[in-house]
Amino acid sequence: MFAVAQKADPHSTYVLSDTDTDTRLELVPDRGGIATRWQVEGQDIFYFDGDRFANSELSVRGGIPILFPICGNLPNNQYELDGQTYSLKQHGFARDLPWQVTQQDVTESASLTLELTSSEATLAQYPFAFKLAFTFKLRGHILELQQRFTNLSAQPMPFSTGLHPYFLVEDKSQLTFEIPSTEFRNHLTGGVETFGGRFDFGQAEIDLAFQNLTAPAATVTDHHLGRRLTLSWSSDYTKLVFWTVQGKDYYCLEPWTAPRNALNSGENLLVIEPQQTLETNVRMAVAFL
Repeated sequence: MFAVAQKADPHSTYVLSDTDTDTRLELVPDRGGIATRWQVEGQDIFYFDGDRFANSELSVRGGIPILFPICGNLPNNQYELDGQTYSLKQHGFARDLPWQVTQQDVTESASLTLELTSSEATLAQYPFAFKLAFTFKLRGHILELQQRFTNLSAQPMPFSTGLHPYFLVEDKSQLTFEIPSTEFRNHLTGGVETFGGRFDFGQAEIDLAFQNLTAPAATVTDHHLGRRLTLSWSSDYTKLVFWTVQGKDYYCLEPWTAPRNALNSGENLLVIEPQQTLETNVRMAVAFL
């Protein structure tokens, strides 16, 4: 049976559940529309740093932060458009702003739709009127995120978007990966390197973006926790970022539509014509070994 409930925790938190599979998802619309917890058969799938979340001055580490209208950072946090310079901090502003709950449904899944619209604050950083509608759908072992981007401006709207999910891991040496790419750009060195199927977790930090993706899905098998995660995405996503830090119990596998600095470079930048809508989709599925 599917259900959507609300609790105060201390933020207003929505809980989507599928009682047939002991599965639940927690969302906090006021804090960037973030999904903070996903449990499948009672097991936590996400990493979540509650102490950082409690401090609104710090960026969130955990759950699924939403990236819009950029992914990654810009040189000096700046970009130029039509001869004017604007400032945007890393990953944009969507993950920091309050979203509004506009719809919920329990017919075929536990479903909640959140919306974010442009404001004077966003227009100062990004001069486009927009509406985003993200629908989280929970059914069985599957979490699906359907996304709608609408350009309410009179001119074409360029942007990139992505998700930054933090997946819980206890022993990174017990992870195996199926990534649909043989090369990545190393964000720490700037160079392009060949991927041989494994990561060196002895490094202090790994931060890279797979490119030239040959399939719309990747799989991570955690032999220690006994489960397999499959992440899949729609065709507008062109990069898959992998990030982790030594000593932290998480790895991030992030679908991005464009690389860092796309607002300046134009690489893989999405553009929506006035009064038009673009739809994308990301899906996560868990299977137990």
